[in-house]
Amino acid sequence: MNPNLFDIPQGMAEGELFTPMAEASGFRVERIVSRGDVTPEGSWYDQDHDEWVIVLQGEGTLEDDRGERTRLMTGDSMLLPAHLRHRVVSTSATPPCIWLAVHGRAPGAGA
Repeated sequence: MNPNLFDIPQGMAEGELFTPMAEASGFRVERIVSRGDVTPEGSWYDQDHDEWVIVLQGEGTLEDDRGERTRLMTGDSMLLPAHLRHRVVSTSATPPCIWLAVHGRAPGAGA
């Protein structure tokens, strides 16, 4: 049984909480809860797959390796194409930032 997207465990350990929600051939859905968490300076995500994210609560700011920053508020979404180097530069702590991330490949995009 999947948890309610807005239920955040009491006494949650430091760092982001990643909760798998669904997975099938070609895609994965996860909930991410951030409470002021950021990607360490100099670190980048460089994924072999596309990722679509939506902020369900709070806010977060993403930066790509060209220095472009995108602030996402509740309800905002963004597509991160495969190999777009990016990092999280800010997230709200109160309320916690709740992301829903869908990872997968676009149709016809190789294995």
